[in-house]
Amino acid sequence: MYKKIRKEIEKQGKAKLIDRIIPITNFLLKLGIDIRRKVFHKIIEPLGGNLRFVVSGASALDKNVAKGLNDFGILTVQGYGLTETSPVLTAENEKYIRYGSIGYPLANVEVKIDSPNEEGIGEIIAKGPNVMLGYYEEDRATKEVLKDGWFYTGDLGYQDKDGYIFITGRKKNVIVLKNGKNIYPEELEEILNHLPYVEESMVFGMPKEDDFIISAKIVYNPEWMQENQVAEQERKEKIWKDIKNINQNLPNYQHIKNIIITEEPMIKTTTAKIKRFEEIEKIKKDKEIILKK
Repeated sequence: MYKKIRKEIEKQGKAKLIDRIIPITNFLLKLGIDIRRKVFHKIIEPLGGNLRFVVSGASALDKNVAKGLNDFGILTVQGYGLTETSPVLTAENEKYIRYGSIGYPLANVEVKIDSPNEEGIGEIIAKGPNVMLGYYEEDRATKEVLKDGWFYTGDLGYQDKDGYIFITGRKKNVIVLKNGKNIYPEELEEILNHLPYVEESMVFGMPKEDDFIISAKIVYNPEWMQENQVAEQERKEKIWKDIKNINQNLPNYQHIKNIIITEEPMIKTTTAKIKRFEEIEKIKKDKEIILKK
C-alpha cells in the first residue's frame, strides 16, 4: 500500500515537495500543532478518507513504511505476540513509538532477553497471565517452551537503553558460520526489500563443505523492470550490481555471494509468512536437477 502511495507521488512529480513539507509538519507536531491530515488529505482520501489508525503484527513492519504513514497523519504502530500468549506481548502506542521496534511490554506482562550475546541479542522470553498453560496433550512440546514460568518465544531480539524491544529474527533461522559469526536473515532481507523492484526476498545459508554461502532468493516485479527498460537478459546483472552495492556497507561475513531471481511468488503460510524450509528444499532439488542435466 505504501509503495503504491509513493509511486503515485513520484508519478505526479511531487516527491520533492512532499519530502520538504514533512519536516515542517513534524516540527509543528512537536509544538502540539497537528496539520498533517489537512496538508496530506489528497494522499489520505484515496485510502477511504477515514483511515486513522493502523496496527501491524504477524510479520515485521518496514520502519520506513511506519514512518511514512505516520508522517501523513495515519497513526501506525507495531505490536508483537504469539498464539500462545493470547496473543499480544508488546506494542507501541501513540505516545511511545520507535521505528523498527515492537514497543514495550503490555501491563502485567514481563518480557526479557535470555542469555544475550556480546551484541545484546538473545531469545525473547515472557511471563504473564496471558501466557498459555501448555499445548493440549503435548507435554514434551510444552516443556520445550515453558520453563520456570517463562515462555520461550523462539524469537531473537534485544532491548535498547530506553526499554524498546527489537526483533532480529527467529532462533531457528540463524545462520552460524564456521568462524562462529551469526547472521540473522531477516536483517538482510529488510535491506533487500528496500530495492524498488523487490517483491519479497529470503536469505539463507547454502551448504558448502563445512560452512555456508550466504545466498538470497529474490522475487522481482517484472512490471518495474519493463517500466525502467531493464531487458529480461539484463535483470540478473542489474540485481547483482545492487547486491554488490549493498555488500559494500556490510561486514565481509554478511556478504551475499549467491542469488536466485524469479518472478514466481514464494511458498507461504496462510498469514503470508515465507515457508523457509520448503523454499530451501525446493532450491536444493532444483540445484540437483540442474547438476544432473
